[in-house]
Amino acid sequence: MVKNSAVTLDEYLEKNEFARQEWREFQKLKNDPRITPFGRFIRRFGIDEFPQLLNVLRGDMSLVGPRPCMERQRTLYANGWSHYCAMRPGMTGLWQVSGRNLLPYSKRVELDVNYVTNWSLWLDLKILLRTFRVVLRGDGC
Repeated sequence: MVKNSAVTLDEYLEKNEFARQEWREFQKLKNDPRITPFGRFIRRFGIDEFPQLLNVLRGDMSLVGPRPCMERQRTLYANGWSHYCAMRPGMTGLWQVSGRNLLPYSKRVELDVNYVTNWSLWLDLKILLRTFRVVLRGDGC
C-alpha cells in the first residue's frame, strides 16, 4: 500500500461518489488508490496471504474461520459481532468461497454468522477444498 493510505482513501472517497457507494456496500474498492502495482499483483494471486500461515502456526488464526476485519467494521456486524468473536479468524472462510469481493459486506456478515452457527469439521473441509478452486480460478477477485 502507499504511504498515508488512510488519508489517500479518505481523499479519494471524498472526490468520487461512485467509489463512496462502492465502499459503503462492499468495504472494498475494485480500483483502490492505496494499492501499488506490485500490491495488485500479489493480491491477484493470493501471495499476500502466505504470511498469515505464520499466524496459523502460532495459533493466532485458524485455516478456516471468519476473515479478520478492521475495528471500524465492527458496527457493520451489529448483532452478529458476538458470533464473529466466537471463533478465531481464518485464512479462508465461507465468504471467500461464496463470492468474495462480488458480495456486499452485509452478505459477508451473514455468511460469518452462518459459519459460526453451523460449524462442523465437514464444513471446514468443504471450505478448504472450495478455496483451492476459487484461488486457482481467481473467482471473486
